[in-house]
Amino acid sequence: MSDPVVLLERRDDGVAVVTLNNGKVNALSGAVVSALHEIADQLTADPPGAVVVTGGEKIFAAGADISEFGGPDEARPITDAIHGALDAIAAVPRFVIAAVSGYALGGGCELAIACDYRIASERAVFGQPEILLGTIPGGGGTQRLARLVGPSRAKELCLTGRQVKADEALRIGLADEVVPGDELHDRAFALAAECARGAVLSQALAKQVIDSGLSSTLADGLLAERDAFVESFRTNDSQIGVQSFLEHGPGKAEFTGT
Repeated sequence: MSDPVVLLERRDDGVAVVTLNNGKVNALSGAVVSALHEIADQLTADPPGAVVVTGGEKIFAAGADISEFGGPDEARPITDAIHGALDAIAAVPRFVIAAVSGYALGGGCELAIACDYRIASERAVFGQPEILLGTIPGGGGTQRLARLVGPSRAKELCLTGRQVKADEALRIGLADEVVPGDELHDRAFALAAECARGAVLSQALAKQVIDSGLSSTLADGLLAERDAFVESFRTNDSQIGVQSFLEHGPGKAEFTGT
């Protein structure tokens, strides 16, 4: 049997690692997209402490499998499947970190920006080059990219297909950190493990409110925040955190994830 096109590892420190494993270019074929969706559903049904999504050293993911392209009839199920999978990744109720080494192009860039946070190696390159094929991003690139870097920069990148190296990606907000290549996974795993030790139920509430607030009015977002604030006090970790603060000061709580 061939190896799975996407690997899932649950580490002892509570971190789940999702690794693209589809050959040298890690194309987001239909099989990869389906596997990503299935894994995202697993991580939502049985959440870890945090998630790291990564790919190859030279190519994080080079985009959709162009050999599967055709006309409009083929385009609809492709975009529906990619949106479904990346929406599921974005909806995992834990901090999802993309560890990007090498090229993250097209669907690969869309996968990275569907995550909550992007740590890039110095060799990382991002881009939405679909326009060079005479088409446009079909996995959320036009929408999530604009929310990260602003509409003008998103239009420039999507309409020219220009690729962005790690230093520029950091400067425009497409990447959140840039580290040397040999430190990429250590940094991503360390940040994920830190979050996994935290009050993960309240982390999930904060993530949900931030994400939903981006598509609502400020007033609706503030109302959702008030409700989530109250909900966070139903967790055991809120009691642990408050008591620890009163007894030992900030940052000393040992949370249970409940």
